[in-house]
Amino acid sequence: MRNIIQIKNLNKNFGDIKAVQDLSFCVKEGELFAFLGVNGAGKSTTINIMCGQLSKDSGNIIINGHDLNKTADPIKRELGIVFQSSVLDPALSVYDNLESRAALYGIIGTEFRERLKYLSELFGFAHLSKRAVGKLSGGQRRRIDIARALFHKPKILILDEPTTGLDPQTRKTIWNVIEDLRKNENMTVFLTTHYMEEAAEADYVIIIDNGKISAEGTPLELKNAYTGDYITIYGISEDAIKTLGMDYGKIRDAYRLSVPDTKTATELIIKYPDIFNDYEITKGKMDDVFLAVTGKTLTGGLEK
Repeated sequence: MRNIIQIKNLNKNFGDIKAVQDLSFCVKEGELFAFLGVNGAGKSTTINIMCGQLSKDSGNIIINGHDLNKTADPIKRELGIVFQSSVLDPALSVYDNLESRAALYGIIGTEFRERLKYLSELFGFAHLSKRAVGKLSGGQRRRIDIARALFHKPKILILDEPTTGLDPQTRKTIWNVIEDLRKNENMTVFLTTHYMEEAAEADYVIIIDNGKISAEGTPLELKNAYTGDYITIYGISEDAIKTLGMDYGKIRDAYRLSVPDTKTATELIIKYPDIFNDYEITKGKMDDVFLAVTGKTLTGGLEK
């Protein structure tokens, strides 16, 4: 796959604050790319520079073959952006919000109505078209925010914490639609999120801290590098678990061991078959990776 986003040696300072420091990475066409970091790590600064809303101090950005140093206009047409906060006009109806947005891209008349029909069916808001946006629920507004960003059929969809605060069903609906668009239209998704289970589904992950890349790789590569495996053993006594000679923790009706890798787990199972009658092995999670890399945790949109 070709690189649809290429960022090289990007720098941005705000006075004495180094918001982005020599940032370099690439995003492959059609992939789900997760860009992770606590608030203030440099995520939004990078995105605003990519979108042409903020000037950079130095570095190069090429998006779908267009060099940001030369012109920003073609790049803006390649991007669909869903910001953390809704940009919809609460006083206008859903229809009027989307019609005015589409007109900015010259999408009017029959073309607008056909695209509206497609997106409203995709996101399930056809029955809301005449309702004022201000009277919608948070989940309904978020679906329309995303539809707004997709009206001009962008090559790249930037999702800046798109599901924070939404109920699980709405989050699932949104992600099902986004995955369909990725598959059917080869759309690239550039994601920032505080939900590590969303990041775990990404094709590639970059973790930034204080404006610098702290770690990068596929979720599996990061888990293997920064976390171990866990073995949960059911139906045994504490005396039996002690014979393993390892640190353990009790969780309800089971005991949990931490092992460095699957190979170690396999060796234990072979050596103590009588103990491992009922067990499961799980890999460390992206939350564990993030904590190991940054020393910080992210859960449900809140820093800890």
